Amino acid sequence: MNTDFKVLLPEDFNDNSRVWIYQSNRAFTLHEAFQIEDMLKTFVSNWHSHGTPVTGYANLFFGQFIVLVADETKSGVSGCSTDSSVRMIKDVEQMFNVNMFDRLLLGFIVKERVQMIPMAQLSYALENNFIAPSTLYFNNTILSFEQLKDKWLIPLKESWLSKDQRFSGALSAKTEV
Repeated sequence: MNTDFKVLLPEDFNDNSRVWIYQSNRAFTLHEAFQIEDMLKTFVSNWHSHGTPVTGYANLFFGQFIVLVADETKSGVSGCSTDSSVRMIKDVEQMFNVNMFDRLLLGFIVKERVQMIPMAQLSYALENNFIAPSTLYFNNTILSFEQLKDKWLIPLKESWLSKDQRFSGALSAKTEV
């Protein structure tokens, strides 16, 4: 699996640009992905904040993650414009019968594929070698363009989960092979 998503990011966005990541509970089919890409293009071209166009970017990554970026150095983003992006994501949910707001579903790259693991099963997945501390994790908590480039796809051991008391023991107990 090619994980070099950075080549698809715009080069002229400020590092402090705001980022929103929405993860689907399943991969989209190729046909669905094309439809979503069209929806994202239409949304970004019509994205406004108090009548001013938002300098935005949207893309579907790894067939499962919708990433929205707004460069607020060029145009601000208001509550209404943020609400419009959430409505668009809710439209995706309804059209394709997916869940884009489940924050307890964690994304990893396992055996060259995106795999979802419920947070409640993370310790089990570690203990049974389904994932390891070095397994790449999609850190959807990031908020800036700079973090998107540098901290979105990281080893599990470098994520916020390694500091969470529920999982830190299972992570530290694992030895890399």
